[in-house]
Amino acid sequence: MLDTTTSLQEEVQTPANTPNMQVEIAGIKMKNPLTVGSGTFGHHGRYNQFFPVETMGALVPKTIRNYKWPGNPEPRVHEVPAGLHSSVGIPSNDWDTFINNDALILQSFELPVIQSIIGRTEDEYVEMVEKCSELGIFAGIELNLSCPNLKQGGLDFGYDPVAAERLVKRARQATELPIVAKLAPDFSSLVSVAKAVEGAGANAIALVNAPRAMCIDYRTRRPIIGNKIGALSGTAIKPMAVYMVWQLYRSVDIPLFGMGGVTDYRDVIEFMAAGARSVAFGTINYVDPMALPRALQDLQQYLVNEGIDDVNDLVGCAHD
Repeated sequence: MLDTTTSLQEEVQTPANTPNMQVEIAGIKMKNPLTVGSGTFGHHGRYNQFFPVETMGALVPKTIRNYKWPGNPEPRVHEVPAGLHSSVGIPSNDWDTFINNDALILQSFELPVIQSIIGRTEDEYVEMVEKCSELGIFAGIELNLSCPNLKQGGLDFGYDPVAAERLVKRARQATELPIVAKLAPDFSSLVSVAKAVEGAGANAIALVNAPRAMCIDYRTRRPIIGNKIGALSGTAIKPMAVYMVWQLYRSVDIPLFGMGGVTDYRDVIEFMAAGARSVAFGTINYVDPMALPRALQDLQQYLVNEGIDDVNDLVGCAHD
């Protein structure tokens, strides 16, 4: 990947006659449709050295769990053409460390924060939903449904409509906050799982999570990363991600967060035209931390140039 990071002094310029950039998803009001994928932005606020976090419409921080977890064995990341092969394993601190450190930083941000959570079982998910709700600092909760469900013999919640429905239903009963279900990128079960979580009370869907992938070193003839099997993210997966957003826009009535290979305003327009109401920047944050604010500026100028008064007019327009 080429490092296209611009000067830290670069500022987001707003064009004249700016159209409406506000969007609303599941009652969460965002001043613009741009956000970040969980796991690519952390909790620590260090991106403030590049641009104010409040530039984006909402923040989806790193996925958390209720216990300390070391993550997967190293090496964890491997650069591939047009993307990143990784298996980090969501390393986590315990809950007390989170509320005494990371939560304080998140609480200081003046924008909606949608906290992503994960668990190995239904009970662990529900416990995290309750704890996050009790903090009173989050605008919503994202259920990362691409975690192995130990009670289902290792099957991901996101691949099983029955397990996904049961989990979301329990989470719905445990909180009044909006619930965003983040689905696994599986063509065979995508629509059935999406309809299941919608019926169980999810307020929105986020997709796509990184699809499973593998890289083997031709010299050693062994897997490159420590966990052997990982995931693929970056521009390589964008056409697949756009298709899945397109498919779900036609299949469910709840709003969509789209993501997968987003790098600039043109990708944002593509995802929104396919049906996403909000679009997340992910792997590009590691390469070009100014990609999001630049895309916001370019998106505003695009709307002005095209005579579009409201960014919401882009949502699903490719289906017309």
